[in-house]
Amino acid sequence: MRLQGNIVDIYNKRIFKGEITVENDKIVAIEEKTHDCENYILPGFVDAHIHIESSMLVPSEFAKIAVKHGTVATVSDPHEIANVCGLDGVNFMIENGKKVPLKFNFGAPSCVPATTFESAGATIDSNDINELLGNPDIKYLTEMMNYPGVIYDDDEVLKKLSWAKAHNKPIDGHAPGLRGDDLSKYISAGITTDHECFSYEEALEKLQKGMKVLIREGSAAKNFEALIGLLPEHYENMMFCSDDRHPDDLMLSHINVLCARAVVKGIDVFKVLQAACINAVDHYNLDVGQLQVGDFADFIVVEDLVNFKTRQTYINGDLVYDDGVSLIDSVSFKSINNFNCELKQVSDFKIESFAEKIRVIEALEGQLITNELVTNSKTENGNLISNIDDDILKMSVVNRYQNQNPALAFIKNFGLKEGAIASSVGHDSHNIIAIGVSDEAVCKAVNLIIENKGGICAVSNSEEKILPLPIAGIISDKSGEEVAESYQEIDAMAKKMGSKLHAPYMTLSFMALLVIPSLKLSDKGLFNGTDFKFTSLEAF
Repeated sequence: MRLQGNIVDIYNKRIFKGEITVENDKIVAIEEKTHDCENYILPGFVDAHIHIESSMLVPSEFAKIAVKHGTVATVSDPHEIANVCGLDGVNFMIENGKKVPLKFNFGAPSCVPATTFESAGATIDSNDINELLGNPDIKYLTEMMNYPGVIYDDDEVLKKLSWAKAHNKPIDGHAPGLRGDDLSKYISAGITTDHECFSYEEALEKLQKGMKVLIREGSAAKNFEALIGLLPEHYENMMFCSDDRHPDDLMLSHINVLCARAVVKGIDVFKVLQAACINAVDHYNLDVGQLQVGDFADFIVVEDLVNFKTRQTYINGDLVYDDGVSLIDSVSFKSINNFNCELKQVSDFKIESFAEKIRVIEALEGQLITNELVTNSKTENGNLISNIDDDILKMSVVNRYQNQNPALAFIKNFGLKEGAIASSVGHDSHNIIAIGVSDEAVCKAVNLIIENKGGICAVSNSEEKILPLPIAGIISDKSGEEVAESYQEIDAMAKKMGSKLHAPYMTLSFMALLVIPSLKLSDKGLFNGTDFKFTSLEAF
């Protein structure tokens, strides 16, 4: 195969008219040649950190959409499904991903369960990590969220880090807000990246101390604007990632849109493309081509270097996307799940209390971090209830692996004026999370999830909608288009009921993520992520 266009040579920072020759799956020649083609040929985009599960799609369906945006590879952490199904979940993702051309590069989940303060469906210990890292399909040790375990020399954490070093595979970080001496110790343990920086100063300190910093722009967590100013000087040590991207957002764009936004800011296109196409391949030692002779023929054809609209995507020399049409076919697979709780009663969601002050989780738009508020309570017949006027709503996390009483709290900024929303996508243990205006509404939403053994739903006074997620309770067995359409309908319903959040279900899914401060709720109770211990709902 021969392909002509304006060839973008990122390494030498030049663009020239030329022709690429591909034989089998490799580039065998790149020659300068005059022609009339106006399109640009460049290496394919790589998402440097993503949980495929957050798209609610199996890898093979994710691939069908991602190639439309010029993505040829991902660095994928399967810890969402691992927290539900353990090693079987990791293997499910690897095997399904192998059935399509897109180059998924999975890691060994370092924190399953994420903490001991919640109920997960599985455990992956240091012996399992050693086994996983011995698999050539596993490219790295995934984000070490247990940064207190690193700082305070937890034996099991140190064993996992040691196995990664023994297998000569990179270690990903996860340390939001970590600074100073604690950060230095975290890095000295061998941890090489972080995608959780939410301020310029934090990211700069991590770069100066030798970390690679990922600019994350997902469906909920959006750090592009805060961090992009670092790219012109630190482009050799930065990458782009989405971390968690819901199906409707994936249908619209992927890494390509970050390139477009960076170029609009006047950043040199070669620096932008190094972050988008090159750095992840080098850091993780991926078998992904970089548009050099002898490389795998992984490249894309785009209309221009401003909007990066993809016309064609090639992986291993095969055309997988052509002018609006994905050429990747759906594949068959067997579902796996782990869902073992019974229906709840309205009385399970009552909080008997006469407390005048309560602690409230404050959700923040575009952030995974939350604030802790202390507000006046609202009671009825000796029970704490939602205060719709002040947007303080009842929240529950329900253990989906065994029958236990729901954990209960209150949360601000979801804005619902009626009904409830719920999801079994709840990072990282994926218990059921629900928020609603009344105990009755919360119970109804939770039971709808239980009846379907996983999904996301909305229930109002007059209707209910659910997107079933039969694979581990977090992934659909449908096509990307079907999932995106269903998700958009449920998202619209949540907003019709009053939510002003851009992505209410993505934000909801992180309200049980204990490793990110400040106040969260697990199935075991209200948790202070700053002090890393449980706290009381009542504030005296």
